[in-house]
Amino acid sequence: MRELYPVQSQINCGFLKVSKLHSIYYEEVGNQHGKPVVFLHGGPGGGIDSIYSRYFNPSKWRVVLFDQRGAGKSTPSGELNENTTSDLLEDIEKLRTHLNIESWTVFGGSWGSSLALAYSQKYPERCTGLILRGIFLLRKCELDWIYREGANWIFPDAWEDFCKPIPLEERSDMLRAYYKRLTSDNRDIRLEAARSWARWEAVLSKLTPDRDMIEHFQQDEIAEPFARIACHYLINGGFLEDENQLIREIHRIRHIPAILVQGRYDIICPIKNAWELHQSWPAAKFVVVPEAGHSITEVGIRTALLDATDMFAEQ
Repeated sequence: MRELYPVQSQINCGFLKVSKLHSIYYEEVGNQHGKPVVFLHGGPGGGIDSIYSRYFNPSKWRVVLFDQRGAGKSTPSGELNENTTSDLLEDIEKLRTHLNIESWTVFGGSWGSSLALAYSQKYPERCTGLILRGIFLLRKCELDWIYREGANWIFPDAWEDFCKPIPLEERSDMLRAYYKRLTSDNRDIRLEAARSWARWEAVLSKLTPDRDMIEHFQQDEIAEPFARIACHYLINGGFLEDENQLIREIHRIRHIPAILVQGRYDIICPIKNAWELHQSWPAAKFVVVPEAGHSITEVGIRTALLDATDMFAEQ
């Protein structure tokens, strides 16, 4: 039942031009001379929040957070062009170089865990440790669970709301149907789809749905870029070589200290994902939080992550 660390002042922030089209917003919090860690947010398209830096002891960590392409304060908002996993991996490297960091711990949850795995597998020499939460491996079975059949057995009422913007004849492929609407030239169509997409994600995020969180997610300025970017990545399988890439390439990072934190009742990223990753990577410490769903803010997950960052700070 641990509490988060106190809010700390930024020690640096700015925008980094990563292509002719995209600029990413970043900030640093904590100790300028502390152990570097990069925080990879979820979504895709979720953006950063001030609460994220509070999972790290500010006297020991130099916390780097950034909004991925099109997300949060990064510009242009919701942009799908030049927005792939490969682009994001190069952005992480450009940011590391820009900040004169030799290597760092990588922290990622949900989609952030996918990105952390892809980054560490491409640049293992730049990673001193991995802290991963709510494991997402971007396999077809995982996408089908959320957007075809599985999660809807547990939340049939929320699924009914999720289906409302989509005609019956298109509901056999919800990702494609949503992508069509989220990329429409008609803003009203885009926003209706975005609010519905964001509501479905928010309802599934916690063991007990949080009304304030659900309403927050459905704000137009949050829902539209989040839904557009998320659907863009998911309909393209995360732009991975194949759906087994993140497990197949584990041999490249077996030597890196790692901890996997997983809520037992995570509906968005079921524990099966984390279990199968751990089976391929037994050296990674596996922590199952008994009474928790998916969200980083749930009490048990919060405590497990604080314990993890404290442990890594001392290594």
